[in-house]
Amino acid sequence: MADVAPANQESTDAWSGPLFERFLRFRPYVAEGLGAHGEVALAAHPPRAGDRVLDIGCGFGDTTLRLAGLVGDGEVVGVDVSEPFVELARGEAVDAGIGNVSYRVGDVQIADLGGPYDYVFSRMGVMFFANPVQALRNVRAAMRPGGRACFVVWRRKLDNGWVREAEQVVERYLEHPEKTDEPTCGPGPFSMADADTVSEQLRIAGFEAIELRRSDLPIRMGATLDEAVDLTMSIGPAGEVLRLWGDRAEEIRPRIAAEIGAALQQYVTEDGVEAPASTWLISALA
Repeated sequence: MADVAPANQESTDAWSGPLFERFLRFRPYVAEGLGAHGEVALAAHPPRAGDRVLDIGCGFGDTTLRLAGLVGDGEVVGVDVSEPFVELARGEAVDAGIGNVSYRVGDVQIADLGGPYDYVFSRMGVMFFANPVQALRNVRAAMRPGGRACFVVWRRKLDNGWVREAEQVVERYLEHPEKTDEPTCGPGPFSMADADTVSEQLRIAGFEAIELRRSDLPIRMGATLDEAVDLTMSIGPAGEVLRLWGDRAEEIRPRIAAEIGAALQQYVTEDGVEAPASTWLISALA
């Protein structure tokens, strides 16, 4: 296991344990929904053939393999703080016979990232650092001058109603517990939702030509309403609070599930449950 910044240890434990298991369970919906936003970012700011690329928070490795196809005879390195994610991604790359990818376990805030890299990509992988400026500085130091960073992060909860509506239901019954034996995911997925804040973080870290572009695309949450309710009660802000309460919330879970179902009913379509999702596509130069 690679070194982890003390402030990121709890988040690392969460992504290496309960969150890995939950995201694996909902992998088809996570990969499809987030993948669409990633594709928009890659279309706007693609890597070049032959580039050496770093994929931050590579997770299942689907982004890493996608980047490997785009760079041709270039090279892609996927990094994630979660050992289970990296082991899974590494195995699938071997099975697929993809030779221009490699993976490493590391906390991007403090790890030696190798490099230099021509292009750095991240799809929902840069929001969980306790010290984002330090992490971005470390990324910048691993890039060639003139190299491009391209990140996809969530915009506000208010712009992602399916997240906020489920969270509001849970908030009517449960507060975020002050004491728990379960690890939390750190700052959380919406820590980079404010355009001014993230622009300043990138500037301080040494990036230039910083641009944020809004992307609005639907995200598929399940084939049925029950699946969508299960997803929101397992991952995301609502799922995080329920996970931290554990068995102590078991008695009221059916009531919460019913109310979340009622809130998500508006997103039911003939093809399943699809809700509007809003992200920032961030571009910056080293």
